[in-house]
Amino acid sequence: MRIEFIGAAHEVTGSCHYLEIGEKHILVDCGMEQGADIYENQDIPVNAATIDYVFVTHAHIDHSGLLPLLFARGFRGQIYATNATTQLCNIMLKDSAHIQESEAEWKNRKARRAGKAEVIPMYSVEDAEKVLNYFVPCPYDERIDVCGEVSVCFRDAGHLLGSSFIEMWVSEGEESCKLIFSGDLGNGNRALIRDPEKPVSADYLIIESTYGDREHDVPPDYAAELAQVLAQTFSRGGNVVIPAFSVGRTQEMLYYLRQIKQNRMLPSFQNFEVYVDSPLAVEATSIFNANVSECFREEDLEMIRSGVNPIQFPGLRKTVTSDESRAINFDPNPKVIISASGMCEAGRIRHHLKHNLWRPECTVIFVGYQVPGTLGHTLLNGASEVKLFGEEIQVRAQILNLPGISGHADREHLTAWVQSMEKLPRRIFVVHGEDAVTDGFAAHLTEVTGVEATAPYSGDIYDLLRNACVVYGSRKRVEKKAKKRARSAVFDRLLAAGERLLAVIHKNREGANKDLAKFADQINALCEKWDR
Repeated sequence: MRIEFIGAAHEVTGSCHYLEIGEKHILVDCGMEQGADIYENQDIPVNAATIDYVFVTHAHIDHSGLLPLLFARGFRGQIYATNATTQLCNIMLKDSAHIQESEAEWKNRKARRAGKAEVIPMYSVEDAEKVLNYFVPCPYDERIDVCGEVSVCFRDAGHLLGSSFIEMWVSEGEESCKLIFSGDLGNGNRALIRDPEKPVSADYLIIESTYGDREHDVPPDYAAELAQVLAQTFSRGGNVVIPAFSVGRTQEMLYYLRQIKQNRMLPSFQNFEVYVDSPLAVEATSIFNANVSECFREEDLEMIRSGVNPIQFPGLRKTVTSDESRAINFDPNPKVIISASGMCEAGRIRHHLKHNLWRPECTVIFVGYQVPGTLGHTLLNGASEVKLFGEEIQVRAQILNLPGISGHADREHLTAWVQSMEKLPRRIFVVHGEDAVTDGFAAHLTEVTGVEATAPYSGDIYDLLRNACVVYGSRKRVEKKAKKRARSAVFDRLLAAGERLLAVIHKNREGANKDLAKFADQINALCEKWDR
C-alpha cells in the first residue's frame, strides 16, 4: 500500500499521484505541467496499460490534461470524476489537443521552409476523443465502491464547477486506511460556486498550497473595482483585455460585468460591449447553465428562479470563428475582451495582446494565478517588451492584477479547512505549491496542528502502513526540459504501443490455449514484417 508523488511536487502544476493498492494501480489526477520546469518530474512508474483507475479532482488542464497521452500510451481503465467535471473535460481535453495540433502545424510550416525536423504534438484530437469514452460520471456526496480494494466519495471543493476533493478508502488484505486528496480548494464566498465542504477525518491528507504563503486581501466589491478600471480605460478610448481561463474565471467575470450593467455602474458607457473570444468558453458557459442545480450556490439559484441569468446581459458578444475573432481588433469602439488562455501561453489571447499591449490607452487585467515562466507572469512582473508571433511588442498598456479574485484558498482558509477535521490525519502531504511555499506551509501546518506535515518531491514513495518514506526522489533542480526531436517523439509512441501489447499479453494469461496460440502467431507475423 504505497503512494508515489509524480507531479505538482514542489511545483504548482502537473498534479499527479500514483497509488499501488494490492494488485491495483491508481492515479489521482493526470495533469499537464504549465510554465517552466523546476524539478524533473518522475514518470508514472508502471506501464500506462496497467493503470486500472484514474480519479480526477477537477477539469483544469493541470489536473486532467495528460489523460489523452495516457490513453495514447495504452491506458484503457476507468476515469472517475463528478458529472460536471466529466462534461467540462469533454470540451477541455479536445481543445487542448486542438491547440497542440494547431501549434505543431504552424511550427512545421516554418520547419519545412527552413529544412528542419518537424515537431509532433503530445497527443491528438483523436486521443482526446477516445479517452472520453472511459469516464465514469459521479454525483457529489455518494460513496462509490469502485472495486474490492477501493471506494471513493467526491465532495465539493468550491474551486470550479464540478471541482471536488476526493475521499478514498483503500484496503489491502486485513489492512485499510483512508486518504483525502484536496485537489484545488476554493476561497469561499465566490460568484456561482458553492463554498468548499469540510473534511471529517482521514489517515492521510494530501493538500494543495498554491497560496500557502499568503493571505488574500479583504475581498473588495469586485463589480465596483472592475467598473472603476473600465471607466478609466474607456475614457482614454482604450480596450480592457482580460486573459481568463475559459472555464470558471470567464463565467465569474461575466457575473460581475452583468452586475455592472444591471446596476448602471457606468452611466457614461452603459452600452459597452463585452466579447468572449473563446469557443471553449462559449461551450463551458453552456455547461455552467446545465449544472445549476448541483453546483450553484443558493443565492444564484434564487436569481435564476426569478428569471435572471447571472452570466447573461445586453451587449454580450460570443465569438467562435477565426474571422469573428479577428474582427474584434478592427472595431475602434472601447470594449472588454475576455479571451484564453488565462496565463497567455496559447490561444486567441496572444493575438489580442499583440494588438493592444503597445497602446497606452488600453488596460490588461489579470484575474488569476500566473505560474512563473508564463507570459502572464512576465507581464505582471513589469516586462517592457515581449515577443509574440516572432514580433517584438512594446508594453505600453496598463497592466493590472485585480486583487481578491482567486479560485484558491489562502493560508488562513487552508489552515482552517484542515483544523475543521474531527479527527486529524497521521500525516499531511503538502503539494501543488511553489518550491519554497510547500516547505513553509508544511512547517506551518506541523506547528498549528501537531501533525507531521511533509512536502514531498517527485519520485518520493511512502509506505502508507508504516507511515514512512521508503524511496526518495531526485532533489536536483533543472533549468528547462530538453526538447525532443520529432523522430524521438514518434519512437516514444511506438514504444508505448509495445508496452501496451505486453500488458495485454499478461491480461490474457488465463486465456484458452487455442486463442493464445493465434495471438502469438499474429504477433510473430507482425515481427516478421518489421524485423529488419
